[in-house]
Amino acid sequence: MLTAFARAFKTPDLRKKLLFTLGIIVIYRVGTHVPIPGVDYRNVQTCIDNAQANQGLFGLVNMFSGGALLQITIFALGIMPYITASIILQLLTVVIPRLEALKKEGQAGTAKITQYTRYLTIALAILQGTGLVATARSGALFQGCPVASQIVPDQSIFVTMTMVITMTAGTATVMWLGELITDRGIGNGMSILMFISIAATFPSALWAIKEQGSLAGGWIEFGTVIAVGLVMVGLVVFVEQAQRRIPVQYAKRMIGRRSYGGTSTYIPLKVNQAGVIPVIFASSLLYIPALIAQFAGGTSGWKTWIEQHFVKGDHPYYIATYFLLIVFFAFFYVAISFNPEEVADNMKKYGGFIPGIRAGRPTAEYLSYVLNRITWPGSLYLGLIALVPTMALVGFGANQNFPFGGTSILIIVGVGLETVKQIESQLQQRNYEGFLR
Repeated sequence: MLTAFARAFKTPDLRKKLLFTLGIIVIYRVGTHVPIPGVDYRNVQTCIDNAQANQGLFGLVNMFSGGALLQITIFALGIMPYITASIILQLLTVVIPRLEALKKEGQAGTAKITQYTRYLTIALAILQGTGLVATARSGALFQGCPVASQIVPDQSIFVTMTMVITMTAGTATVMWLGELITDRGIGNGMSILMFISIAATFPSALWAIKEQGSLAGGWIEFGTVIAVGLVMVGLVVFVEQAQRRIPVQYAKRMIGRRSYGGTSTYIPLKVNQAGVIPVIFASSLLYIPALIAQFAGGTSGWKTWIEQHFVKGDHPYYIATYFLLIVFFAFFYVAISFNPEEVADNMKKYGGFIPGIRAGRPTAEYLSYVLNRITWPGSLYLGLIALVPTMALVGFGANQNFPFGGTSILIIVGVGLETVKQIESQLQQRNYEGFLR
């Protein structure tokens, strides 16, 4: 990997792309430290230093924003609205025929869907920004902080609208920066910004574990966490690269005097076909009861039950529900993202078949059977990886935003592998000599 980066810096055009990407990353990180107007920055820092932030969805969004959410900066929402909009559009593509037709139109249809994603991102940014401002004004963003209700001193409508508009503009800017990296940088702009946001929280989280440790000045806990993180990275790399290759043979066809087909290829079915999306879905859905109980008044029985079982992440009910939701969403997302019947029809149209399997419906049934078989270990793997923060919470007394949590490791490893592959492919295009020199 280091050799690929060294060779990339020696190539003039790739060096320009890498430096441009680094410049965009610096701008993005600077924006995560610029507070929005109407916020008392000293009170925010006091609450961050002396109080425990809300876990669950707030912790998840804070991780995706690189710590900017709890500091209430112009990039507080980060890239989360774009991720949510992309997932919603991807799900709606299966339900709405118009979006499905646009997806099949090629580049023009994809550009149209991308435009819809941008519009939905702005709408979600307005909604999430309003929710964040309301939460900050009520003091619910930080629990146990004496000045939590004084984070927004002026609670007039004008100041509130200014804060929401600023955060929405920050989200649009983050989306634009990501597209700049995709067009003029090394590609995968949104994924790289997500990678930077998560990686930026690692040093402070690791040092906090060292400071809270009691064995050898905290170095024993620090070293143990590093060792566990390296093992997890190796495991995630192994599983993310694992795939079931289904062989496909294309029959020869004579068109005029030319012969087409007769080649062999394969359909790669990944063990973790759903990626990190089931973990995000499960985390978001599981936080809804805690959010309802938080804003509900009184001391009713159902509110007390939710606070006892679904607020702290180390309760058996929480762990079991979280694990089952991840498994369910893994199967759900694979079912809507991979259509065996469509793949079988395309193979039949171009004269392809799986050796030993008849074309058409038997091929679709075989693909569905194999997909279900490999989704089971993939979903169980996702559930176990996502429970690492809970085990850290019990074992080390760490918070739920454990640095080597399942979501962060999955994203960092996935984006890292994808970025390295892109750089290597561009190097191969520039260094390929061919048959003639």
